[in-house]
Amino acid sequence: MPGPKDLDPSTSPRALLGAELRHARENAGLSQRELGEPLFVSASFIGQLESGTRRMLPDIARRIDEILGTNGFFERNCKAANKSRYPDHFAEAAEAEAVATTIREYAPQLIPGLLQTEAYARAVFRAYQPTAPEETIDELVEARLERARILEDPTEPLLWTVLDEAVLRREVGDGSVMAENLRHVAALIRRHRIIAQVLPFGAGAHPSMGGALKLMAFADAPPLAYFEGPGTGQLEDAPGAVTHHELAYDLVAASALSPRESLALIESVTEDYAHEEHRP
Repeated sequence: MPGPKDLDPSTSPRALLGAELRHARENAGLSQRELGEPLFVSASFIGQLESGTRRMLPDIARRIDEILGTNGFFERNCKAANKSRYPDHFAEAAEAEAVATTIREYAPQLIPGLLQTEAYARAVFRAYQPTAPEETIDELVEARLERARILEDPTEPLLWTVLDEAVLRREVGDGSVMAENLRHVAALIRRHRIIAQVLPFGAGAHPSMGGALKLMAFADAPPLAYFEGPGTGQLEDAPGAVTHHELAYDLVAASALSPRESLALIESVTEDYAHEEHRP
């Protein structure tokens, strides 16, 4: 029987690679758990590879070819499937985000990437890379705005974000940049496109003080948790760990202002920035 054809990298290569993996695994008569055991990964990880929510690394691809007898197909094609315009530490999370049905996110310092305006994103990237060529900053901003296009769908994904009050108070760019971006957030709330809460300074200590947290759920794959620091990020799929982070998010949301109170605070801070912009 002829083996699978090499994938065309121009046509959703990761989804195609996942579909081929499911087909080859089922032809071999293996369950996701049975394929995962010799790879030392979980059944849920295999499911995420098959659904295209996780990237297949070359060493995993090589072992899959050995186990399934696919003549180097997965090793040859995983490089095309892993091409990304995002930084390595965030690429897998960004690509999973694009197919998530629900995204819940706690943002401790910055307006989340999916909610950033062009001017705000530019100020963030310039702060991160003060000596980078303008072309580099342009590429980063373009990639971030491209990510945000998932919100053009009127209903999916469901996006629920908790913004620390520091996100509203930290002036990124200048007052006009902040006012524009907070108006954008408020408009998405008023259109019922997102759910947003603000965690006030008065809430005190909470379970996610260590950094940003993103939880993603999918129609055909187990949930993922992603947490990050400066220049680093970790995607977690172990059920126990994901459950732990889900509890942390729920506790943060429970300590935050209600959506109505949060919108009022966001719009009040927006007006403060707008008044600052017009001061002589």
